[in-house]
Amino acid sequence: MSRLWQPVKAGHQRKDAQRLMCVCVFMGGESLRAAGTCQARRLSLWPPAVDYNRPPLTPHSGNNNIMNSLLRVLVPALSLPLSSLLAGNALAQNFDAPAGWTMPRTEYGHPNLQGYWGNQTQTPMERPADLADKPVYSEEEARALEQRLRDQLNGAATVLDPDRPAPEAGARVGQEAEAENTDVEVGFTRINGQYRTSLVVDPADGRFPFRDDNGRTRDIYGQWRAQGFGEFDGPEIRPAGERCLSAIGTMPPMALLPYNSNVQIVQNQDYVMILGEMVHDARIIRLNGEHQPEHVKTWFGDSIGHWEGDTLVVHTTHFRPEISNFRIVSSGELQVDERYTLVNDREILYRYTVTDPQIYKQPYSVEMLLHRMEPHEKMYEFACHEGNYSMEIILRGARQQEHDERLRQAGTP
Repeated sequence: MSRLWQPVKAGHQRKDAQRLMCVCVFMGGESLRAAGTCQARRLSLWPPAVDYNRPPLTPHSGNNNIMNSLLRVLVPALSLPLSSLLAGNALAQNFDAPAGWTMPRTEYGHPNLQGYWGNQTQTPMERPADLADKPVYSEEEARALEQRLRDQLNGAATVLDPDRPAPEAGARVGQEAEAENTDVEVGFTRINGQYRTSLVVDPADGRFPFRDDNGRTRDIYGQWRAQGFGEFDGPEIRPAGERCLSAIGTMPPMALLPYNSNVQIVQNQDYVMILGEMVHDARIIRLNGEHQPEHVKTWFGDSIGHWEGDTLVVHTTHFRPEISNFRIVSSGELQVDERYTLVNDREILYRYTVTDPQIYKQPYSVEMLLHRMEPHEKMYEFACHEGNYSMEIILRGARQQEHDERLRQAGTP
């Protein structure tokens, strides 16, 4: 949604106004009780709004994986697990450097990482359990899946029934409205000529090494729930992303989302700044510095970096425990090590390792490619607070339910 909109098929007009829809629908939308808003129709290409205190969206969970319903139609003949894809916007990438390519450098001699970058990919973060021993797709498998998805997208219906009924009371309200008009393209992450089946590369099975279940009982929100607090008791127990306090996709590490998955990098001799489109936060990395005192906890943690040859190496610690979210389940013990390597004029090889002994049995590592946005593509302001009426509605609805329950117990009609 963050890019200049391109038609997927003839007549598939794109409207900038729809960029605003995501702000109010995504933020806490799953918790809203259906009240006559958008209704599921056709095959959903966009993830439903997420309650971040629930288990994360993973291919093996009971949640509706983003691409499952579509791929049930597309790929039955390929004998590939339907849960192996996630929605995204990027063409398959590879970090081949052209012959004679010279590393662009700043006036300080460092690799020039500056510019606008994104990572939209069909490759899921975790590898589906039934692909545990299959780290890569063959090119034939990947291309066949891409083509079938492309064919389905080109034939997608675009007209809503104006007489459709409201969702049933209690039904999940998702993001189907803008799903029809978003710029979904196709492609897998391709590194060293291999089409990856997951972005997680270590452990070898490509899965998060949680200590138990999905780690959600061990983070701060799980601890609060265990103490008897309800998930709608107040804004403090709602996740940081839902409160517009931090960007889920661009916090360290950059476990980017399927949309608004763009960042701007600016650097000088002493600092690197990463501005995320999602929630529009700016992250400052101090070069050749020392960490702040341990008791100083921040939403993005404390990041210091240095250059190892042509690779920017960043270590981040001292996170607030409330930063735990459905992409990176974490505690106050979270530490992140990142490596940024410009491999050609259009791609950065981005590697990171997450260490959190409270949540995970061992560290895990991820590899992905950041691709340079086209000159005509832009980052847009993400007016999160301005459009986040869902937070107020969620809490008002919870208070109303509590009031109704008190009246019921008192026997008041």
